[in-house]
Amino acid sequence: MINIILPAAVILDLLMGDPKFYTHPVVLIGKLIKILEKKLNKSSNHRAMQRIKGVILVITVLLVTIVITYLVIFISNTLNYYLGVIIKILILYTTLAIKGLSKAALEIFNQLSEGDLKEARQSLNLIVGRDTDDMKENDIIRGTIETVAENTSDGIIAPLFYFFLAGPIGAVLYKAINTMDSMLGYRNEKYEYFGWASARLDDLANYIPARLTAILIVFSSFIYRKDYKRAFKTVIRDAKKHVSPNAGYPESALAGALRIQLGGINYYFGKESKKALLGDKIVDFKVKNIKETITLMIIATFSFILIIMIMINLIS
Repeated sequence: MINIILPAAVILDLLMGDPKFYTHPVVLIGKLIKILEKKLNKSSNHRAMQRIKGVILVITVLLVTIVITYLVIFISNTLNYYLGVIIKILILYTTLAIKGLSKAALEIFNQLSEGDLKEARQSLNLIVGRDTDDMKENDIIRGTIETVAENTSDGIIAPLFYFFLAGPIGAVLYKAINTMDSMLGYRNEKYEYFGWASARLDDLANYIPARLTAILIVFSSFIYRKDYKRAFKTVIRDAKKHVSPNAGYPESALAGALRIQLGGINYYFGKESKKALLGDKIVDFKVKNIKETITLMIIATFSFILIIMIMINLIS
């Protein structure tokens, strides 16, 4: 049945995009994280206690996610076999971001193509954490490519990978981990110790998917007739330079494939942050690089879906 759930969920995502309804699992997980964080994260706590309470939050969120997802699937299966299949499709669908990611990037592409930097900055601001108010066109292009690269792993390949390993529960569990990191995994006074467990668990969960994404982008650059050899060499040379143990892999693959250089200076809340340079600046940024990135993301996504479907059929 998994070979029906996967394509159906992907088709639903391509047709509907990111679901906006209130009961979206990520929304509910986010609400749970906020409630627990408010009760547990006290500035008066010692650093060690903050870490312990951060671990308690992680364990609680994971257990609640597993139990509720399991019960929803179990009850729907008990009521009706086909209802159970539909629920599993819906659960997987809510963990994917194929259309949402491509749509967000394409919107920025269109705005830059029309010369509307102001709107492009505002659109980019919705999908990145860095300051965008004073960005020039090259910075907007770079920011878009970098976030598409990272989110190809976080928002597409990783949920599919964990779905293959553990079904819908695996996909939702990954989204819970990713959501905890996005809400708590900051190196600031409030979350440096409390969010430590969330950040480290996210690093671990993304270890394989990030590297899979890099391989898939290299393969996609071969299919798309981009510089796949340079993509591979850039991953080997530059991926580990990134401050993140995972984000450098898909970013360096894209940098090599498009013969551009990612990384450099970003600003967060007005403070300068220097990121490692990934790739070689063989060509300057062009607006078309965004569309090329979207195309590589789509090829990588469907290549991985095909691989999963083949493996499922071989196993069964």
